[in-house]
Formats: sequence, C-alpha cells, structure tokens
Amino acid sequence: MRHDIPTPVDFWFDPTCPWAWLTSRWVLEVAEHRPLTVRWHLMSLTVLNEGRTGLPERWHRELSVRLEPVRVCAAAVREYGPGVLGRLYTELGTRFHLEQAPKERATYAAALGAAGLDPALAAAAHASEFDEAVRASHHDGIGRVGTDVGTPVVAVGDVAFFGPVLSPAPHGEAAVRLWDGVLAVAGTDGFFELKRTRDRAPRFA
Repeated sequence: MRHDIPTPVDFWFDPTCPWAWLTSRWVLEVAEHRPLTVRWHLMSLTVLNEGRTGLPERWHRELSVRLEPVRVCAAAVREYGPGVLGRLYTELGTRFHLEQAPKERATYAAALGAAGLDPALAAAAHASEFDEAVRASHHDGIGRVGTDVGTPVVAVGDVAFFGPVLSPAPHGEAAVRLWDGVLAVAGTDGFFELKRTRDRAPRFA
C-alpha cells in the first residue's frame, strides 16, 4: 500500500469500551505519521450481547447504561452529521476512561459542550428513537467481520478486522510498525485470527 495517498479507515466503536478506546488512540497516533482519513461509526455492546443467556443481572443493567452514550452519539450524528463523531468520541472517552466519570446525563452534556455540540442532546440517552440508527450502524460494522467478535471493528478499504486489542496503545514508530503488520496479515487471503489471552487490564498511559 502506498504511503503518500490517504488511506480510508472506517472505525466502529462503542464509547464505553476501554479496549476500543485504546485502539482508537492507536489509530489516531498512526494518523500523525501516515496519511489516513478516519471515519467513525457507532456500534453497541448492548446490541452485540442481545439474546445472550446466563449473564448476571448486574451485567444486564450495565449493558442498559452502556447504550445511553451510544444514543447520544447517534443524536449528534442526526443533528450535525457524521463528521462530529470523532471529536465527540474523544470527549466521551476522555471522561469515561481517563477521568472515570460516571455514565450519566451530566457527563454526556459536558462532553457534548466540549465538542462544540448542543449539551441538550444528552437527553437522547433515554430516547429509544435513536436505536434503529444505532442498530443499522452496528450491523454494518459487525457484518464485515462476523458475529463472534466485539468492538472495535476497523476496515481499511475492503479489508475489515476486529481489534487489534492493545494495552497500552503504542506510540511513534511502534504504532506505525504495528499498523503495517496488522494490514499485512489482514490483507492475506485466508487469514482469520491471531489471539492470546489478555493478562493485563486496559492501560491508558
């Protein structure tokens, strides 16, 4: 792949997922060194886990709350267009993952305001009218990689993959080296999976 032509990258995320957050910061780091055009899309851990049995009640409650900021993002897209999604994701993710802010209306409103968007859109957190748009975006992303994966989904041209799952996100030359490696294996016909058990929690610094 030539490095002087902007590469389109589509990134599907749930703003509450710490692993997606780390991968997204890695992609943005790569964009500092390579000409990427990153387009952000919504997916939802709540939608992904629909119909799963055997989950504890606490997890079901958590999934319900996780849908709230995804709805807020969908409302922002409807109001302003998809171009605002990247900066809203950054503001939400900073609050959730770095500041450990609660998933509640005040947090959503603060993130919206910091992104230059109407804080009143935080009310969408409890508006099911945005669920259809969330589902459509989610299924667009997950349909490219299969149902046995999670968030994030990254697509480069016609090649889509889950992950990579990182902790911490690499920087500088290490970030670019990983990018090149991921594209190499993902672009290999017949390649499906590399995986090992995670032995550390998300590291944000």
